[in-house]
Amino acid sequence: MCGQTRPIWDFEDIGDYWKRADESKISPIIAIPTTAGTGSETGRASVIINEETGVKKIIFHPKFMPSIVILDPILTLDLPPRITAATGMDALAHNLEAFCAPGFHPMADGIALEGIRLIKNSLIEAVNNGKNIIARSEMLAAASMGSTAFQKGLGAIHSLSHPINSQFNVHHGLSNAIFMPYVLTFNKNEVENKILSACQYLNLNKNFDDFLNWVLDLRKQLKIPHKLSEIMDCSNIDLDELSLMAFEDPSTAGNPKKIDKEDLRQMYKNSISGELF
Repeated sequence: MCGQTRPIWDFEDIGDYWKRADESKISPIIAIPTTAGTGSETGRASVIINEETGVKKIIFHPKFMPSIVILDPILTLDLPPRITAATGMDALAHNLEAFCAPGFHPMADGIALEGIRLIKNSLIEAVNNGKNIIARSEMLAAASMGSTAFQKGLGAIHSLSHPINSQFNVHHGLSNAIFMPYVLTFNKNEVENKILSACQYLNLNKNFDDFLNWVLDLRKQLKIPHKLSEIMDCSNIDLDELSLMAFEDPSTAGNPKKIDKEDLRQMYKNSISGELF
């Protein structure tokens, strides 16, 4: 933005708004991530909260794609266990939603599947033994793989998360982790075949419920709450407003099962009570 004259919101990822930018003033980017979660070092967009409206906006330009990316696990060794867990679950959400997103993209599917395997192999170890350079390396790779794969699409995990992040200052990876089983259960009929193929690759029993239980057990081992109501006061939240924000989120279009505001409202309610569908 240092070379631009228009406000940042003029470059939101809508149509060809990116053409409003003065390309000659966009400096080349070298990206060096210090967490293993978002994988933003592989992308052409940024997610920024408009503090006046309380809405997360996606700002896009092709020249946002970094010229060089340096994935150095040493830079993540001091990441605290709580943040390691939350960012790692963010990476899992990216790989999982990309893998389940509709459409034919075998390269994205393959990347996402291996990203999930790396997370299964290394996230708990990275949390429990933060100095393990191999685990940190695998988590950095998995984060980059997730954001590469989700060019195919995301889904309702992110739709539900973004309003909570912007309105209540809840960590994005943490909210993704909380919403994950509720969205998986909602999407079961549409994603079951893909989940069964993932189970085979991940050496899990070839059963949707076993995959769901792996997610639930992973969260428990990472000390991530099962309910949204465990991390914030949900007694006075406006579910209608949140559901509308979630419905209008760009991630909604990529959800494997067609979704409406009432579906999103129900998932919010379930995440507050802790009841899976």
